[in-house]
Amino acid sequence: MKISFDFLVGGFTVGCSLSRENFSFASLDSSLVSPSSLPSTNSLLASLVAAVFSFLAFRYWRTSKFSAVSYTLPIPEQCKEGWKGEVLEEPSIRCGSDYDIQCYCPATGRLLGRVKPAYPEDIDKVIARSAAAQEEWAKTPFNERKRVLRSLLKYVLANQDTIITAACLDSGKTRIDAALGEILVVVEKIKWVLDNGEQALRPERRSVSWPLMCYKKAEVRYEPLGVFHNLLCPMISSIFAGNGIIVKGSENTAWSSDYFVSTIKGALAACGHNADLVQSITCWPEVAPHLTSHPGIAHITFIGSRPVAHRVAASASKSLTPLCIELGGKDAAIILDDVPNIKALSSLLMRGVFQSASQNCIGIERIVVLPEVYSELVGILEERIKKIRPGSVLDGDEVDCGAMVSAAGFDKLESWIEDAVRKGARCLVGGRRLIHPKYPRGHYFSPTLLVDVTEDMLIAQNETFAPICVLMRAKDVTHAIHLANSTEYGLGGSVFGRNKQNLDRVVKEFKSGMVSVNDFGVYYLNQSLPFGGVRGSGYGRFAGVEGMRAVCNVKAVCEDRFPRLIKTAIPPVVDYPIRDGNRAWRFTKGLIELAYGESWGRVVGGLWKLLSNM
Repeated sequence: MKISFDFLVGGFTVGCSLSRENFSFASLDSSLVSPSSLPSTNSLLASLVAAVFSFLAFRYWRTSKFSAVSYTLPIPEQCKEGWKGEVLEEPSIRCGSDYDIQCYCPATGRLLGRVKPAYPEDIDKVIARSAAAQEEWAKTPFNERKRVLRSLLKYVLANQDTIITAACLDSGKTRIDAALGEILVVVEKIKWVLDNGEQALRPERRSVSWPLMCYKKAEVRYEPLGVFHNLLCPMISSIFAGNGIIVKGSENTAWSSDYFVSTIKGALAACGHNADLVQSITCWPEVAPHLTSHPGIAHITFIGSRPVAHRVAASASKSLTPLCIELGGKDAAIILDDVPNIKALSSLLMRGVFQSASQNCIGIERIVVLPEVYSELVGILEERIKKIRPGSVLDGDEVDCGAMVSAAGFDKLESWIEDAVRKGARCLVGGRRLIHPKYPRGHYFSPTLLVDVTEDMLIAQNETFAPICVLMRAKDVTHAIHLANSTEYGLGGSVFGRNKQNLDRVVKEFKSGMVSVNDFGVYYLNQSLPFGGVRGSGYGRFAGVEGMRAVCNVKAVCEDRFPRLIKTAIPPVVDYPIRDGNRAWRFTKGLIELAYGESWGRVVGGLWKLLSNM
């Protein structure tokens, strides 16, 4: 026997070896461990250096092979400094002269451009192109998919100014709100998928029934579904899982949709893959059913309103396309009496209510407050809300709150506030649409504080999606939980306080898909958690392991553990044609009792039936 320790350094083999001739446990003495019998220090050092060098060289090769690729995209003219578009007299996405979608900045009313809407034949073509690209993409290893995501991450981080400008122009957001919504969450999603996506999609071993299936092994495999209708954050999971994507954006943000999708197409092309994998379309509502009922779509993620969701679900049912539906909510923040610092809390509540002009599906729509802190909180919020400055951040203004994407709901919002005041609520700040002195064609609603709201008021039951801070007074913890659960929605919620028992109770009794404790909306930033709601807020989950696997064909596989030794064989007594039905029944009954008997007597009896009727 000979044991060798050799390393190749600079073309020479160095190391040491031991054999029976120069080693035995019985003859261990000082001569064996003399310096002449051991490898030299130089040899060991050279071997160590060689091992480290080889490891680092392999790491460098692997990293360079799958590292991020730099790429560039044309910067939209509207995103360049100094751009000034035509101010529309009556901003609207509908053009009176043609069928195009008219895109404009809701903060200023400036025209961004016109987008050609898709017709049914256009939808057929983009689905076909994505499907063709997906067949090859599904075969790519995870390292290749990670490279695409690393490249996308690099582009997003290097081009934040352009991305944020595009988002602000098309949605009316402030830069900070756009950064939190369009950058922070996206890069966190990419990071989570890079770190955890491969593990989430690896085949998962499952248990088998003993003793009937002891010779089998079982696993679940997560395979690509095909072509998806999807959105930007869920799109990252879908691509990594091997799917193709069709992005159907809102008509209200049609101008920026193409640019955002081009960032992912650019990453695919830069890494040598077919950019047709990802497609973007915008169409009018009357054409959308052709997409949502299309047999070439394997899954739909829909984020929007409940009335539209009913139509999408009905359309998708024609081809039995599975859905993940997120419909917004009426999220409540419960403030317990023992909350330690009301002033610090007010900052979280202000961000939770007014971020993105409250056009945030997990925004705080109701603040449910216990009696001891109610009046103090009302006073603090009133003072702060009066100081909120609406406007357009891209025009050099110092603003806190951007515009609304559309003014279509302003009449409804004003009527809900009037209904609440008639029933006893107090409107301390705002309460109506705002004609901005600098941007009279912009869509602004005054930052509003409405207090003493009760559950019978329309504004307590309907999602406002507007900069309206609603306070409701609760008698105690039980009443606060009742108020929080008094709507048809169930997306998210939050609770603030110190008593662990009360906090745990609120979390347990919240009828929602997500809850933050002493914080707001952090379950969305934490991409390891599944995102979604219950009841009127939809169903299905994206994000987390659950969301990653939801965009896969979850395939159950069962195979022989020892294929050369044991295989399933049909016993003659139950083989077709069955010769003796009574005997076959006794045999089957015995088999069931042997495998599932609740007592040893039942098991032994089952074995006897089995053997005596074979």
